[in-house]
Amino acid sequence: HVQLVESGGGSVQAGGSLSLSCTASTSTYSGNCMGWFRQAPGKEREGVAAIDTAGTTNYAESVEGRFTISKDNAKNTLYLQMNSLRPEDTAMYYCAAEFCLVHARWLLLPSFDWGYWGRGTQVTVS
Repeated sequence: HVQLVESGGGSVQAGGSLSLSCTASTSTYSGNCMGWFRQAPGKEREGVAAIDTAGTTNYAESVEGRFTISKDNAKNTLYLQMNSLRPEDTAMYYCAAEFCLVHARWLLLPSFDWGYWGRGTQVTVS
């Protein structure tokens, strides 16, 4: 069982930056694919960024070039650096994990079944 805890959310003005972290409870973290998702009020949850076990990354078009996903296996921590934030980035951001062997290109597809989720951290851009 993997427990995920997000942190780093907050309020920022448009054009600003925030860095999110997600700490996993298990040492098997290195075998997990990881991802960031977000859900705004009244909207469906959408994939933001994902990283596979080889370190290959994949991003939603809406954040490409502005957000960077990374992970530190030694610290069991996943990161999301968010730059040039826009009001439309306002949402609850969730970290997800699943033991997997697939390439990052598959991880943001609705068909990929993420087994573990954090409780989320709020990001507000005004």
